[in-house]
Amino acid sequence: MADERPIEDQIRFELKGSVAWITIDRPQVGNALNPPGRNRIRDLINDLNVSKQARCIVITATGEKLFCPGADLSHVYEKNRPEGVPDQVAGDPRRMMLDGQYTLFPAILDSDIPIIAAVNGTAAGMGAHLALACDLVIAADNAKFVEVFARRGLVPDALGPWLLPRIIGVRKTMELMLFARDLPAEEAAELGLVNTVVPAADLEATAAEWADRIAGGPTFAFGLTKWLVNQSLDVDRQTMMHNEAVAVELNNNSEDCQEGIASFRERRDPVWKGY
Repeated sequence: MADERPIEDQIRFELKGSVAWITIDRPQVGNALNPPGRNRIRDLINDLNVSKQARCIVITATGEKLFCPGADLSHVYEKNRPEGVPDQVAGDPRRMMLDGQYTLFPAILDSDIPIIAAVNGTAAGMGAHLALACDLVIAADNAKFVEVFARRGLVPDALGPWLLPRIIGVRKTMELMLFARDLPAEEAAELGLVNTVVPAADLEATAAEWADRIAGGPTFAFGLTKWLVNQSLDVDRQTMMHNEAVAVELNNNSEDCQEGIASFRERRDPVWKGY
């Protein structure tokens, strides 16, 4: 059943203090993401980086069973092609991915604002990678992660083959992708895919607690920390030293850095601004 509601109702946005909550609310399709929903998440993150309205972002979903099972396969793409041209031609999937999901994941990974995934249920395929691309992952005890692609005869995408080896190594990644088994939240935590597992009833409160703690910290430095960590497995040592020097110089010119030094000298708690 198609969801006819405005996209603002399907992907809800709410500011709670300095924390932005992005909630997937598409129960008619099990919280699967269609292109408008995917693009709304991307645009919200990008806009927040510019507006500075929030200093932490939480991505979650409604319900108790599904976080996001992946792409909404019921979505119909309008191509408006001339008569006689097939609906599907070579190159279509590549272009669709480059213009679609591969604009969402860089928005998450390259965001200056720390992002927490609060996973309330099953996260499969692109939905699993949506959570794993975030900086911190909190999972309800009923949640599970599924590299579902092999069950459908598909090749993993949505940056899963890039994300998972960096988090859990090549061997375990191959196991999860080839067998496509359900991975319970507790096991995901043991592997390092999830930071912590909490009772489902405590998920929102725990995510709020973590987000408030981050939002109250030196979030400009946090953004640079995130950049350095994400760069670390892709560059050589010399480049990493250069990156660290750049990050330190940028941070040294921030108001938060000056506040941190002043508060140390004055023996008081710092008051962070996030810039």
